[in-house]
Amino acid sequence: MIGTTLGHYRIIRKIGERGGDVYLARDERLQRDVALKFLLLDPATDEIQQARARSEARAASALDHPNVAAIYEVDEADGKTFVSMEYVEGTPLSEMIGEYGLPVVDVTRYGTQIADALAHAHEHGVAHRDLKSQNVMITPDSNAKVLDFGLPPLLAGPALLEVIKSKNPLQKGPVASTLPYVAPETLRGNSPDSRSDLWALGVLLYAMITGKFPFHGNTAYEMSSSILHETAAPLPERTPEGLRAVIERSLTKVPKRRYLWAIEVLAALRGARG
Repeated sequence: MIGTTLGHYRIIRKIGERGGDVYLARDERLQRDVALKFLLLDPATDEIQQARARSEARAASALDHPNVAAIYEVDEADGKTFVSMEYVEGTPLSEMIGEYGLPVVDVTRYGTQIADALAHAHEHGVAHRDLKSQNVMITPDSNAKVLDFGLPPLLAGPALLEVIKSKNPLQKGPVASTLPYVAPETLRGNSPDSRSDLWALGVLLYAMITGKFPFHGNTAYEMSSSILHETAAPLPERTPEGLRAVIERSLTKVPKRRYLWAIEVLAALRGARG
């Protein structure tokens, strides 16, 4: 793959795996670096599902926000469907969250920026459906950029059901990094949507302040059971009351008891910053 050309993109190097291989590439037509993400679409799957994936990616390309990594186009070459998106330099948030979490000022700063990105996307009818620390890049100027809006979630439908049934050890990898953010209603078979984004944001805020996930399990089965039935461990005393309220409400297991809109979470987080 490296060194080859797909359409007008020259592949330079692999830069990650986020539910599909991601490569740094050069757009020879516009003379700019981009990130190419190859969608995990089985050629044998229903054409309607493939068309839906392309349609949702194209809808996300209309987003224009400083905290959203821009999507440029969806294309296909050599039988592979890929998305061309903004190449964001920086550090994944997942690599910044240490054993004891981040300073409160960083949690509220990044949390506010991520909520702002979600509010913008939801206003345009686009849900993320796979929000997690690996999908947030922190730029050198401390700006959070949310990646992969509108792309197919790694865990949904039959794929999610297979994971839930598994009692094998939950190893490192895409499933292990995604499952802790999956909302209870998604585990029960509902399609992930904007309300499940707010749950994932709550998980992300909890992880940023504590350095741990709110729900645990050694296997996918145990992790799913914890998300469905257990209560998250109390937040540390250093958590400001406003931030604590946002996290606790976002992690309410009944969707209608969470925030109705991402704009509400954004307002609450701005209030928590003082």
